[in-house]
Amino acid sequence: MIVILGPTATGKTKVAAKVAEIIDGEIISADSRQVFRNMDLGTGKDLDEYVTSDGRPIPYHLVDIADAGEEFNLFQFQKEFYKAYEDIILREKTPILCGGTGLYLESIIKPYPFVEVPENKELRDKFKNKTLEEIVDYLSTLRELHNKSDTTDRERAIRAAEIALYNKENSDKIKAPKALPMKVYGLDYPRNEVRARITKRLNERLKLGMIEEVEKLVEMGVSHKQLQLYGLEYKHISLYLLDELKFDEMRNLLNIAIHQFAKRQMTWFRRMERQGMKINWLKPDQIVEDILRNR
Repeated sequence: MIVILGPTATGKTKVAAKVAEIIDGEIISADSRQVFRNMDLGTGKDLDEYVTSDGRPIPYHLVDIADAGEEFNLFQFQKEFYKAYEDIILREKTPILCGGTGLYLESIIKPYPFVEVPENKELRDKFKNKTLEEIVDYLSTLRELHNKSDTTDRERAIRAAEIALYNKENSDKIKAPKALPMKVYGLDYPRNEVRARITKRLNERLKLGMIEEVEKLVEMGVSHKQLQLYGLEYKHISLYLLDELKFDEMRNLLNIAIHQFAKRQMTWFRRMERQGMKINWLKPDQIVEDILRNR
């Protein structure tokens, strides 16, 4: 398997599509928001890039597989990933895992054990009168808090604690999936270039109708609370639609938030490297050349 990762706005999809065309591969998305239908501009799906140079479609997986507003978690991602992976291998194609959600990528690269965790009624009863802060404090005693989205909402924090406790109590029974053969590439851009790409892309997507996309989601019944849990584009545009932010204020704060997000992504990838994962940081053309040279 080929893995292509990197911070937001570095053109991962474009590179993955080029690689897929050359090696007859299929792309598996590792993006926690691209799984949702009707969330296109805000998640950077770039569906028009899943084509070859002569216009043939490139197969892709784990995009548009859930409705916006539905629950979609790491367990579901892993289950859908292995289903797609086995399907691609059976058809003698090459899987290309592409994305920027560190938790999703790491769960396959390391790989994490994945289990369906049942609801823990006793724990939920214990949390009935607890604050979000108290639940997060409890969660921090069970595992490191790499995934900050688990700490911003009470229900998510309770579920995260439920899973962490189950994993701790059943550690001897939980087996990690077999490690897959893979080579991992990271898109290498200077930080100032990533910043410029982020700002340019944000302005383009606002012009293309990103606000209208969020308005449509609200009309479809997705709550502002849920939109804000999706973070970044959906959070800030939701606040704008609620008249809590003016347009220029929304755009500027969103631009800053995406820059901060890209920095957190790189922190996650560097941590993966410190833990022993070899990431080959190359320019887009160099990635293509390296794959061709080593086939």
